[in-house]
Amino acid sequence: MAKEWILNMATNRWGLNKKDSVGPVSQWIRECGPKTIKDWENFYSKKLAEKLKEKSINLTPQEYIQDLGRKLYTKITEVIQAEIEEVKEEDCLQYIYNLVIKRTFDGYQTEIKTIYGQLQETLKVPIKPAPDEWDRLYNVDFYIKVNGKYIGLQIKPITYEQTPEVYRWKEWLSKTHDKFEKERGGKVFIVFSIKKNDKKIIYNPEVIEEIQKEIKRLMGK
Repeated sequence: MAKEWILNMATNRWGLNKKDSVGPVSQWIRECGPKTIKDWENFYSKKLAEKLKEKSINLTPQEYIQDLGRKLYTKITEVIQAEIEEVKEEDCLQYIYNLVIKRTFDGYQTEIKTIYGQLQETLKVPIKPAPDEWDRLYNVDFYIKVNGKYIGLQIKPITYEQTPEVYRWKEWLSKTHDKFEKERGGKVFIVFSIKKNDKKIIYNPEVIEEIQKEIKRLMGK
């Protein structure tokens, strides 16, 4: 399995499985509709020969495939081997630290900023980062100031596995959020964010209407 992983990683890294190297194999095999592997091998050899001729490569299909294999061997035994020898213990220690601490934190912060941007664009009001003490006292990340009073916002990135637990987050945070409302005049809203198709979206979009109602209430409308 380890050998297969190395072969696969190196092949992908240097594009030896790309159309430019081996041709559009997914397209060709559908054109062929082979019943046996020999049918496919013969069809592929014919199509590859045409491709090599177009590129003025003076090799047979068999020689060309073997040449790709030799390139792969050189990359693994020369390039990757040299790179491995340059890796020190400190590199590994730093990499794991960055992976689990720095990159995870950066990704989390990016998600919060993305949702923050969506909120500000939709609500059409200035949204400000909360002071550090508000985070500690009230569990509030951002605020909206209305008529000298404040609406608190907390952005909580979650996964699909955590969605059944949404109500628990609200319960856990209710005491500090109630305290915020008494002392700052406005309610606190939790905005849950989630990844869908590699995009960060608001999981509970109904919260936007609730925030808008609170803005109107504080404005006396």
